[in-house]
Amino acid sequence: MLYSGRRKVTGLRREEVAVLAGVNADYYTRLEQGRETHPSPQVLDALCRALDLDPDSREHLYRLAGAAPDNTSAPTPHIVSPELRQLMDGFPHTPAFVLNRVLDVLATNTLADALFSPFRRVDNLARMTFLDPAGRQFYARWDWTAQATVANLRVAEGFDPHDPGLRHLVAKLTEGSAHFRALWETHHVRGKTREPKHLVHPDVGPLTLMYQAFDVRSAPGQQLIVYHAEPATPSAHALALLSSLHATTHHGHPAP
Repeated sequence: MLYSGRRKVTGLRREEVAVLAGVNADYYTRLEQGRETHPSPQVLDALCRALDLDPDSREHLYRLAGAAPDNTSAPTPHIVSPELRQLMDGFPHTPAFVLNRVLDVLATNTLADALFSPFRRVDNLARMTFLDPAGRQFYARWDWTAQATVANLRVAEGFDPHDPGLRHLVAKLTEGSAHFRALWETHHVRGKTREPKHLVHPDVGPLTLMYQAFDVRSAPGQQLIVYHAEPATPSAHALALLSSLHATTHHGHPAP
């Protein structure tokens, strides 16, 4: 049932909504009255456009119809909101950064800059893993990281196989890394796991970091990633040292 009781839509008659959505007026009446309970995603999309629903209302309509919104292929925003950047900057003791589905690094906080400082460019985690010489030293379990990275890209492909950014990235990695080519052909698919990250930073040594991934509700496809070390562990001390060294260098005084 899409509606119950009195009609919620004002300003348009049923017939007008039906015309705008390209559906039969009788069919639309049955939807409103709950006598038609299984509209197709195409019909739901048409109704959303006809009624000019905002994203929250659109998702609510799909939930009422027992369907999932067909927004998987919507492009992911490449701009990180000022509010999210401000939130990240409020984590002085934990590296935080924002990724899109194809693992582009869209924003970093200060400690994430320090953590990724061994890399020539902090632009895309897949490129950094396979094409930057620092990758094999930075990731202590490089083989595992490589497999997980490729599996993440396969997940992104499922959202939009024709994404030009993904196509360009895969072509670049395929050309530059035989290891990537072999892994890409396996077609393994896997989202982010909760396994700890085992890293080696040239300034502070080994780091074992846990992480949390948060979907950015205002920007579908973006994820906020926050790394953290277990309290009172060598990794926590190393992360604190890295923060101190980076702060000293950042203020123009070379670290010892």
